[in-house]
Amino acid sequence: MKFVIVGYGRVGIRTARILQSEGHEVVIVDNDPVKVERATETGFETVQGDGNEESVLIDAGIETADAIGGLTGDLNTNFTACMIGKEFGCRTVLRIDADYREEIYEKYAADVDEIIYPERLGAAGAKTALLGGDFNVLADLTEQLSVASIRIPDDSPFVGKRVVEVELPGDAHIYAHGKDHEPMTIPLPQTEIEPGDSVAIMADPGGLDDIRATLRGDASA
Repeated sequence: MKFVIVGYGRVGIRTARILQSEGHEVVIVDNDPVKVERATETGFETVQGDGNEESVLIDAGIETADAIGGLTGDLNTNFTACMIGKEFGCRTVLRIDADYREEIYEKYAADVDEIIYPERLGAAGAKTALLGGDFNVLADLTEQLSVASIRIPDDSPFVGKRVVEVELPGDAHIYAHGKDHEPMTIPLPQTEIEPGDSVAIMADPGGLDDIRATLRGDASA
């Protein structure tokens, strides 16, 4: 698959390296010449320019890309990059660093395929480690492991069930849970799933579609 990553900071670097290790084609877009040079030296195809400009993304190959990640520290750049990618039929992933008002979150959530909160993942990992849990697997993301956040619809068969009771296909499991538009945390034993909740899943990359279907209660699952 081909991916365009906008932003070669801490999140973009890690994401790009994981995708590269899996054998995917990755193109880096960044307006910082130092970061572009660093990405080039690492072996990535690069384009220097603003990720919110269509001409720059076309130079990066957005027309043939499977997905685009807006992973800079600037929300407006990330969102614009995703909207351009959407016009070209790409899957869109938007990075948000801070919590925004509910109506703003809903706007972005409606327009992109996935929203990621790097700080929330880090906080969840730290809390798990402090409680004696094993969260090292997140620090060693490889082609054998992916993480995804999935929103629970009103008609999910898991509504009303405790998070710890949820059984997912393969070796997948839920490592974090959050109420509607609230930060994710490690679920307590009594935590029940409600409509609109989000769960963070750790799973083999090839099984994520089946897991999404299972949690959403799709008839084909």
